[in-house]
This record gives sequence, structure tokens and C-alpha cells, in this order.
Amino acid sequence: MTTLVKICGLRTAAALDAALDAKADFVGFVFFPPSPRHVELADASALAARVRDRARTVALTVNADDALLEAIIAALKPNMLQLHGKETPERVAHLRTTFSLPVMKALPVETESDLAAIADYAGIADWLLFDARAPKDATRPGGLGRPFDWSLLKALDPGLRFMLSGGLDPANVAEALTIAQAPAVDVSSGVESEPGIKDPDKIRAFIRAVRSQNASAKIEKPRNILTGARS
Repeated sequence: MTTLVKICGLRTAAALDAALDAKADFVGFVFFPPSPRHVELADASALAARVRDRARTVALTVNADDALLEAIIAALKPNMLQLHGKETPERVAHLRTTFSLPVMKALPVETESDLAAIADYAGIADWLLFDARAPKDATRPGGLGRPFDWSLLKALDPGLRFMLSGGLDPANVAEALTIAQAPAVDVSSGVESEPGIKDPDKIRAFIRAVRSQNASAKIEKPRNILTGARS
């Protein structure tokens, strides 16, 4: 299996170019002002113009309403929406229909019981993203750079289209893939020198680590995983 790589939270041309030159499969842009990775709409348009079909663009939002999503889509022209808030299955279905875009829904994971939410979203979202559950006092969703127990994912349906996130970095991503057998990985803070500041060397090292792990694993690649076509 050739693991797909998403570099998220990109804010500058230099960081984006590093991800594209290293052949990231997805590049993610955050539209959430409390985040140090937030991108303004005008900047998003300029960054999107640099991608030129070299990767798939993903717009990350948190409980965004339709009007905001419409503005984001007009600026970025993303290939996918990533929902990182408390969006219900009904909301996911509405957005897929309204905007005619694939949707990825982030689900927090701390214990095995958290995986019960898969049944609610798997037939609706095009992708699921598993991230560590945010601390109770957190001001932002997501794992905030912390890993969770990757072994919880070992029993998942092998046909489930999901991304592994939370606490990944160049040093541990190979181990994470060996344990979780994820078809895709998502990294943000693990390739930064400080919050919101991407390190091009770490981006390249992360993607190299994934590709090296793939070469050693030699697992057959599932069909249609990048296109979003349902199997």
C-alpha cells in the first residue's frame, strides 16, 4: 500500500512549495481564527494558485456555516472539505450535497469506545480522520500534537478510508503505520519549528519516512483511494 500523505496547516509559499516538491498527496489549509495556522481568504487564493494540480487541496473548518464555507470554496477551490468540529452525520450529508465536494470528518479517539462513532459517519463521509481527543481545557479541537493509542485502529475494516493524525512526526510515523496500517497520514505540528511555522526540512523528512516505510512494507495498494470514489 502506498500511504497517502497530507501536510496540513500550510500558511506560506515556502512551506507549501516544500510539501509539493516532496510530492505530498494532499495539502491542507486551516480556516479557523483561533488556530495559529489560520489562513485568510485572500492568502488562500494566492496559495491555491501555486498548487496547480500537483496535490489535492483540503479546506479545514470547525463548525463553519454554509456562508463561510461558500466563501472558502470560492477562494481556495478545494478538492475536499475537512470538518473538525461537532458536525453531525446530517450536517456532513448536507455539505456533500450542497457543495458537491468530498468531505472528511475528524473523529477524536482516546479509548476503544470512541470508535463507535465510525458507524454513524462511515457511510456518509468520504474519509474519516482519527485524531487524539483534545484535553478538557483546550480552546481548539483536535489532538493538539498529541498521539493516541494507534493499536486501537488495528481491528478496523480494511476497506475503511481513513487518515491517521495526532502527534505524528518524522521519527514516529513509520512505527505508527506499522501498528495502525493506515491508508493515509496527516501531519501539522509534527513538521513545525514552532506553532504555525512549518519547517521545510521536517516536511521533506516526514514524507521520506512514509515512503521508506512503504518501500519496506510492500503491501498492495487499494484501488480508488485517492479519487474518493466509493468502493
